Amino acid sequence: MNRLSIFQSKYAKPVCIGILATFCLYSCVPSREIREANTSLPGGYQDSIQQDTVNSAAMNWKDFFRDEKLQELIDTALVHNQELNITMQQVAMAKNEIRARKGEYLPSVNLQAGAEVEKVGRYTSQGANDANTDIRPEEEFPEPLPNFMAGVFASWELDVWKKLRNSKKAAVMEYLSSVEGQHFMVTNLISEIAQSYYELIALDNELAIIDQNLDIQGNALKTIRIQKQAARATELGVRRFEAEVLKNKSERYAVQQEIVETENRINFLIGRAPQHVDRNSQNFTEASLDSLYTGIPSQLLTNRPDIRQAEFELEAAKLDVKSARANFYPSFEIHAGVGLEAFKPEFLTTTPESLLYNLAGDMVAPLINRNAIKATYATANARQLQAVYDYEKTILNAYIEVSNELSNIDKLQKSYELKQDQVEALTQSIDLTNKLFRSARADYMEVLLTQRDALESKMDLVETRKEQLLARVSMYRNLGGGWQ
Repeated sequence: MNRLSIFQSKYAKPVCIGILATFCLYSCVPSREIREANTSLPGGYQDSIQQDTVNSAAMNWKDFFRDEKLQELIDTALVHNQELNITMQQVAMAKNEIRARKGEYLPSVNLQAGAEVEKVGRYTSQGANDANTDIRPEEEFPEPLPNFMAGVFASWELDVWKKLRNSKKAAVMEYLSSVEGQHFMVTNLISEIAQSYYELIALDNELAIIDQNLDIQGNALKTIRIQKQAARATELGVRRFEAEVLKNKSERYAVQQEIVETENRINFLIGRAPQHVDRNSQNFTEASLDSLYTGIPSQLLTNRPDIRQAEFELEAAKLDVKSARANFYPSFEIHAGVGLEAFKPEFLTTTPESLLYNLAGDMVAPLINRNAIKATYATANARQLQAVYDYEKTILNAYIEVSNELSNIDKLQKSYELKQDQVEALTQSIDLTNKLFRSARADYMEVLLTQRDALESKMDLVETRKEQLLARVSMYRNLGGGWQ
């Protein structure tokens, strides 16, 4: 019997048994099915008569916000806002992670060179052997023994189960998610600047209304003082008018402080030190508002960056599950190297005596105590299910935000029309009460109450207009506009 047949008879059966046991073991790898995300949305928005696909989210933000002063602020913020720049660096880090994951499933080749000196004991197996070895006649092995080596060595993990490729694809999904996160940041930044800008303009108009009212009250105060001198009014009336003037002057300081804080909030968003913010505050309540088009709910899936971000996070979680499952299977590695090695530098070029090379293949498979792998796999499944819920929550939240804002815009428009009529009526009543008061046909309380009601109605009108503008900005953001 030749040596090959002896080997076959001696080792073939154990090897076959080992391979069979391995396949039986890995046929029991756990698997868990995670349900798909529910992305269905109604065909239209509640209480909306629009059913076409015309959508204001498709508008560029410069077309939606036509105020040149506001455009300048947004342009500055998109360059200098610190939070946005931080987000952009996160995108860059996610892109670098793709390169790192891609390198994991490519062969690793290293250049290695080294030198060492070794002294072994004479009464060891190596020492006794070296002592009896002659390099040349009458020359023993050097002691201590130096060694010089230079070569190229490579290692490569064979991605049989696509663990490394799935890990790289997951990094790509994370990168795309970070890009959508940047888009979401841009949308929110534009929205926040626009809202602060409109709040600032509203405060300017409130301050102007207070100044106008102070002029009216100042004239009324002069009138009642004259009437007191003519014994047609009392000191009580004078004091009540003075108190009302002082109250409005105090309110003026409060509005001025709000203006300072709002200006500084805008300065912070655009990344500059506190300073005056240029704005157009004229015709705040008279300017007409452009129409908003909401499109259909399914457009939210492609227009909203936060929904797309959650979608990519879900895809990354699915790939992480596949990578975690691949840990149950054997891993295969190939190691190879070629170089030169000798105990004297001059022998390094003596070939083939100084030539070294190796080629090896490894298979490593977990057999016992796989609890850590099972726990990692279970965690990956839990994260995938968590990503499913987060995706569904983001979609539902987007739909509800648009529905709420749609109702809010409608109610604010109706409220604004009523407040306009109220302001007009009270403004006319001020002239009437002043005339009656000068002719002693109305007392000072009627004048005071009329002026107070007129002031409150004008402030309410400005506040309602501000809420209308803020609602439009929120709707533009909720529809997914601003990042294009």
